[in-house]
Amino acid sequence: MNPQLIKIESTPDLVDQVYRSLLDAISDGSLAPGARIMQEDLAAQLAVSRQPVLQALRLLKKDGFVLDAPGRGVLVAPLDVAWLVQIYQVRSALDALAARLAAQGRAQLDPQLIRQGRKAARGHDVKAMMAADAQFHAAIYAASGNPLIAQSAQLHWHHIRRAMGAVLQVSTMRESIWDEHEAIADAIAAGDGARAEALIREHGEEAGHNLAALLSSALGQGAATAP
Repeated sequence: MNPQLIKIESTPDLVDQVYRSLLDAISDGSLAPGARIMQEDLAAQLAVSRQPVLQALRLLKKDGFVLDAPGRGVLVAPLDVAWLVQIYQVRSALDALAARLAAQGRAQLDPQLIRQGRKAARGHDVKAMMAADAQFHAAIYAASGNPLIAQSAQLHWHHIRRAMGAVLQVSTMRESIWDEHEAIADAIAAGDGARAEALIREHGEEAGHNLAALLSSALGQGAATAP
């Protein structure tokens, strides 16, 4: 295991910092499903003691990102395709509500969001693509005027990010995603709530279907399904 984790400065909140550093590495694929996590190596790389690493791993285990494997220690949890599709279904419903509410106010999303996404897609920069996608959806949530939408969506964001990272590595539809985003933004700006809602729901449902197909193909259903 040789992920390039950022060395952590000594602060009272070490456990949270270690947790977030590991979560980022798991989410963006630096720590791949099934990778073995060595506590001693992590502590040395992050320049912390083993205690915050141990506590962070306990939190990650509770959240479903790592698991204990008898005789092998702690491993990055495999991707559960069926469960991730269910998460996408929930996210699609939240997105649809947010888009409809944002359209009521004819919200004008920053065009730079689309440009950044297209640039990342053309450059095949997976991390930048995930960041751009998160910013686009966050802008719609903010424009909805309902803070509970963003709070609800955030609950499973890191699981979605893991799935996105795996899919975008092999997907040939990177740029078409931003065509869909642009159409959604146009519908919101035009105040066409029904169209914005329909487009973003279709966008999310298609993403869920593509996720299942691509992950099952790339990982193999047996490897992709969590125990």
